[in-house]
Amino acid sequence: MPENRVDRSQRIPHESESTNRLEAAVSLWDLDLKLLDSSRAFRDHIALASKKELTLWEAYPALAKPVLAARIRQAIDTGEPCTIQIDTPKKGKCSFLISPIHTGLLIIETKAAGIGIGQPSDDSEKAQLIHQATHDALTGLPNRRQFSAELAQLLPASGKIGPALMQLDLDDFKPVNDTLGHGAGDIVLKLAAERIKETLGQGGTVYRLAGDEFAIIQVRPQQAFEAEELADALVTAFKKPFIVNGISLFVGVSVGVAIAPRDGNEDEQLMKAADVALYAAKKEGRRRARTFDPTMLIVVEQRELLRRSLRVALQRDEFFIEYQPLVEPPSTVVGFEALLRWRHPTLGIIPPAAFIPMAEADGLMREIGQWMLEEACREALSWPGHYTLAVNLSPAEFLTPGLTDRVSQTLDVVGFPAERLELEITEGVLLERTINNLDTLNTLNVLGIQISLDDFGTEYSSLSYLKNFPFDTIKIDRYFIKDLMQDTKSQTIVRSVIGLAHGLDMRVTAEGVETPQQAGWLLQEGCDRLQGYCISPPMRAERLEEFIRQGGRAQSMATTFDELHVRP
Repeated sequence: MPENRVDRSQRIPHESESTNRLEAAVSLWDLDLKLLDSSRAFRDHIALASKKELTLWEAYPALAKPVLAARIRQAIDTGEPCTIQIDTPKKGKCSFLISPIHTGLLIIETKAAGIGIGQPSDDSEKAQLIHQATHDALTGLPNRRQFSAELAQLLPASGKIGPALMQLDLDDFKPVNDTLGHGAGDIVLKLAAERIKETLGQGGTVYRLAGDEFAIIQVRPQQAFEAEELADALVTAFKKPFIVNGISLFVGVSVGVAIAPRDGNEDEQLMKAADVALYAAKKEGRRRARTFDPTMLIVVEQRELLRRSLRVALQRDEFFIEYQPLVEPPSTVVGFEALLRWRHPTLGIIPPAAFIPMAEADGLMREIGQWMLEEACREALSWPGHYTLAVNLSPAEFLTPGLTDRVSQTLDVVGFPAERLELEITEGVLLERTINNLDTLNTLNVLGIQISLDDFGTEYSSLSYLKNFPFDTIKIDRYFIKDLMQDTKSQTIVRSVIGLAHGLDMRVTAEGVETPQQAGWLLQEGCDRLQGYCISPPMRAERLEEFIRQGGRAQSMATTFDELHVRP
């Protein structure tokens, strides 16, 4: 079942068609007077009940009269139920019992000629309608609506210690959905809900807010200590695997803790504080708990400053490109990888890992990526004709419709040969829309563009990618290179990847090569290309020209090419 979909097969049982008992029509509305759920008697009675967003005024136009509408609003504002009786042309005399509920809901019982005048409504039916509206269908936990209502009831706290709020996010949950399907994901969510409840015990209430987001409200005598103790216990509990269809899945949890009134004495304040603490936990590596500290706001404010600045960075010409050489044995520079950089006017150089995910989340990566591709191709036109240009495509950019047309048009406009361009993608982009991805890669391949699988082995590696997608190159991530000379496991993995790629008629590039010893080992094992500070650090375009003119002896090199006998 897809996440958050309400299971209508579990709708409350109704009287069968053959029953003679007359029911009141029971309906459940939000405070904007939009229909949330209803009994069968209501749906049979109201012809408009099949409409997706039915309003109370559409169901009962007579109630929209100013005097009656005012009575309904008064009932909502005061929380006191009221009864309204009207005569309708089609239904005759109708009686409406309007009952506000503390969870931000409105129950309306309608009794009219032919649908149960004088018959009491079924209280269990009303209770089940309310339960369905206030609980998550998948896990059975109270939902966001119930969470908001109950948190609002507890705040503001009158004493020195109020309720503790914990925001929880599951870590590494997305790969479960992507690799095993939403059915397995749903099982993990249900198991996670049970694990949270078991760890929590009787000391509070857990809610499912949305997707893999949960929350806990805890009220305890020694609030600060007990909340942090619970948060740590949750992190520990999630270190144990979840068993789904015989497969052990490791899904961790990050927890942000905020305590009223210290961290906020209104619901929005406390929620923001818990969310900031959760962000800090994730930023520090996930699978941990953090309690809100005001200094965390500095990080959040800096992040928002970056986000605002990022939106105008392209228009202000703050992006630039650096290039890092790619070397082939015996010792030849064959091309350069283009690396995007951002120089913030006040903060200086911002690392790509800090701003690229932000650009992807805000939908800016298509425009930035298009600028980078065109700029890099223009600069590469001045290189000797045998040099290739490698450009990274972010997942957000790759999955945007029209990619192949944009790349083709860019090459035509700039006049850069397609066979000199290599596009690098990560494994993550292949997890969704597989057919479309294959079509995109095949089209790029037909254009003559080389395709490289970047960061191989660090995401969701699957040999099916190598069988089904037309890659020309596999790039071994620097994670396997950094301890290559000390770790025999890394050596075995790298050696296996080289053999696998060559068996599939693909090249292998090792990135992050930092020492001559690493370079020598890789060349000895048959690695086709090397890239890293051992060869040269990334360079601006003007220094790249100097690098080429000086035969690869640019002053900015981290080591000299003499050790590796590399020549451009």
